Amino acid sequence: MSEKREKLFSEFQAPSRQEWLDKIEVDLKGADFNKKLVWRTNEGFNVQPFYMREDLDGLKTPESLPGEFPFVRGNKKNCNCWYVRQNMKADDAAAANAKALDIMNKGVDSLGFCIPSEKVTAEHIETLLNGIVCDAVELNFNTCPCKAVELAKVLVAYFEKKGYDKAKVVGSINWDPMEKMVVKGKNVDETLATGKELVETLKDFPEFRCVAVNVVALANAGAYITQELGYALAWGNEYLNMLVEAGVEPTLAAKKIKFNFGISTNFFMEMAKFRAARLLWADIVKQYEPKCDCACQMCVNAITSKYYMTMFDSYVNLLRTQTQSMSACLAGVHSIVVTPFDAIYEQPNDFSERIARNQQLLLKEESHFDKVVDPGAGSYYIETLTVSIANEAWKIFLAQEEANGFYAQVKAGAVQDTINATNAKRHDDAAKRKEFMLGTNQFPNFTEVSDGKQAICCCCGCCKDEAPEYKTIESARLASDFEDLRLTVEKSGKQPVAFMLTIGNLAMRQARAQFSCNFLACAGYKVIDNLGFETVEAGVDAALAAKADIVVLCSSDDEYAEYSVPAFKYLNNRALFVVAGAPACMEDLQKEGIENFIHVRSNVLETLKQYNAKLGI
Repeated sequence: MSEKREKLFSEFQAPSRQEWLDKIEVDLKGADFNKKLVWRTNEGFNVQPFYMREDLDGLKTPESLPGEFPFVRGNKKNCNCWYVRQNMKADDAAAANAKALDIMNKGVDSLGFCIPSEKVTAEHIETLLNGIVCDAVELNFNTCPCKAVELAKVLVAYFEKKGYDKAKVVGSINWDPMEKMVVKGKNVDETLATGKELVETLKDFPEFRCVAVNVVALANAGAYITQELGYALAWGNEYLNMLVEAGVEPTLAAKKIKFNFGISTNFFMEMAKFRAARLLWADIVKQYEPKCDCACQMCVNAITSKYYMTMFDSYVNLLRTQTQSMSACLAGVHSIVVTPFDAIYEQPNDFSERIARNQQLLLKEESHFDKVVDPGAGSYYIETLTVSIANEAWKIFLAQEEANGFYAQVKAGAVQDTINATNAKRHDDAAKRKEFMLGTNQFPNFTEVSDGKQAICCCCGCCKDEAPEYKTIESARLASDFEDLRLTVEKSGKQPVAFMLTIGNLAMRQARAQFSCNFLACAGYKVIDNLGFETVEAGVDAALAAKADIVVLCSSDDEYAEYSVPAFKYLNNRALFVVAGAPACMEDLQKEGIENFIHVRSNVLETLKQYNAKLGI
């Protein structure tokens, strides 16, 4: 068999890069290769349309093995298993306990409890963990950072009381004062000083981490992948350095840090991000000279980002979170939280939470993604992406270190300014449809209404009514501007009717009518498409009979010179007149009084806001 295989492949010569490029050039028929096929990412580097074995020359990542330094291929050698985590409120200990016991029978093996600061008591924890075998499930706790030490002492006392093997208790406390600075602008100097005591309280529990890097907050504010990773490294290194300077042994300090990353919808880039994250963090920790390489492992809890979720057409969120969770588990993370599809507009119910759990269980039980370690390894594309992301993220990390570290940059507001600028750019790109949001700014559901939905803001409840001392990040979701626009139309009580006056060239009028329907439906307008009219007069009459507020002329560029002015004059301001396209005769049409044109270069959001104003909405 091997001889036949060798003979078969010897008959085929692998094409060179230049041969591929020559073939592509022929197929492009003179079009610019770089403009048509090379993708300039938001992360600051180019992605080629194809990669070859030679692209891996000089890269160190393919030489790594799973479970070995620098852990680019993951922390495990024999499997790719991860924890299926579900978070819940735990203000009512008995209710949270009952829910935890229930969902553990439904596939969850990692619990996340959010405990109000005033409920951090031994009695509350006793009730909360009643009946839960604490060395058989991962336990994660979130409370106000100023209460973390007290919570740690209560947990240690509980575990010791129950006689658990300390080496088998797996979990974490989400102590991350700097997140409160970034998100809420709070001064956390005093809280940061408790880090050493917190770590030492839990030093006998090797699998229980207590220092968190909640870079998911940046992901939910629109940070690019390299920004999220670069700041995560600087953030984690700040904590590591603080602990070591406070007298904590480097190995212990490193083993107590846990990273909570967001997951975007960019599938292959996310796989590469987590691989690059482990690679870079291992190199950082190594500089502290830990006692063992295992201290260099990055522990990652990955959370599907709310930034990409939508209130309208919300079931599309299931597709987004499924793609996100797939990229994370294939990249070999420690645990995953799938955000329920309805989480941005209501408290998730039993149905949405069950679906969120099952999304991960499908990946495990049916797709068997937990069986193969680092399946992306060796892929020319993924290996190259890993190195490209690592290089860009490392630049951000070094920039923070050269500017006195992450903490100093947060105090100065530099980190917040950068993330807010990125978020603003992404919202602008979404407004121009440079970034697509299926069901929001592209292919919206024409007939959907909000049905009382309203976006909600999730707050922890602590530090209420305190003015921020530092700048904060703006975490408006990518779809929020379009949702506000659509809600404005709904609340006005008047749904504008947009009528497609299709005429002339069949292919062009159909294409432009479809484009215009999608464009105008983004604001919740009622759109009426048509098969075509013999004359513009007939089309205008039909539009008025349909009580149209907007008449959109859909034809070819060449025919607009013939049809636009007669249609505009016949309509005679009885409705808003719009031309679908940007024809060469646009200036001539504008001289005739035609003001409104929609095309692929239009700012969809601003254009629709202008139409609302003209329609009195």
